Amino acid sequence: MNQNELAIKLSILFLAGTMTAGCNSKAEANDEEKEVEPAIPVEAVAIVRGRIANYFSGPVALETESDALVVAKASGIVKSIAVEEGQAVRTGQVLAVLENEQETHQLAQAEALLKQYQADYDRNKELFTKNLISAEINDKSQFMVEAQKATWRLAKLQKDNTTIRAPFSGIVAERQIKVGNMITVNTGAFRIVNFETLKAIMYVPEIELAKLEVGQPATLRLDALPGVSYDSEVTLISPIVDPRTGTVKVTVDIVNADGRLKPGMFGRVEILHEIHEQALLLPKEAVLAEDSVPRVYVVSDSLALRRDVTLGMINTLSYEILAGLEEGDLVVTTGQIGLKDSSRVHVVNR
Repeated sequence: MNQNELAIKLSILFLAGTMTAGCNSKAEANDEEKEVEPAIPVEAVAIVRGRIANYFSGPVALETESDALVVAKASGIVKSIAVEEGQAVRTGQVLAVLENEQETHQLAQAEALLKQYQADYDRNKELFTKNLISAEINDKSQFMVEAQKATWRLAKLQKDNTTIRAPFSGIVAERQIKVGNMITVNTGAFRIVNFETLKAIMYVPEIELAKLEVGQPATLRLDALPGVSYDSEVTLISPIVDPRTGTVKVTVDIVNADGRLKPGMFGRVEILHEIHEQALLLPKEAVLAEDSVPRVYVVSDSLALRRDVTLGMINTLSYEILAGLEEGDLVVTTGQIGLKDSSRVHVVNR
């Protein structure tokens, strides 16, 4: 074998060794890549302390305590109407006037007789002081005056009843009579409603009754007025439980300051009955219910560690954590579905 052939063989062996080494390096690199688990992108937040409150919430219907059907106290023809529906009225304001000639004549007759008896008594009194008549005659004339005064008061009352007046201040919700109508005693004429203060009535299951007491803060929200709320407090808790429903009537008085509330409106009342000021707060979306046990994933050294937690109070955004977490723990809030204990994660929002 000459030197040229030897050089060619050595070159071939060198190239083969180089290619083999390169293939082995690539295989080892692929094996290493397969061993490294890719990080799963998640979002996480830190556990903080804050205020959380417990509310009892229930549906309510607004009612008014001052809601009256004003009826006629006398018979007669409707002579005039002084108010219309939707108009505000004050206590004693004239709503309508009836015409009744009989009541008018009876009052005039009573007034005339009273004047006559009074004149007779005045004359007899003067005669009695002069001993010109007996005490019996004087006393009888005095009695006639007093009796006629009672008759006059009755006639005047019957005449006054031909004027229909508002029993309290409020709004005319309904007018049921027209000018010219002939109405009798107890005929419904007007419906007056006081809108200044309304009552939100809710019925609370007796099992929840221990949480509630008079004076607790309450907030009313209405379906018809989205975004509007009215603050008040519990004003009355019924002392009895309805045996048919197992509920207790709870009343919240609502001041209708802006006049937008109407009887019959539906809404919800939230009653605040418990506050924790320095609670550990966890966003609700972080909690997973696995096997009916609340669990979360805590991020530590780029690993998602599964941890059981004990929950306390709850509001619209957060849970109170009683056990299982500490302040500052980083908890996964998005992307935890499908995680396993000790999965590699990458927190994208930090």
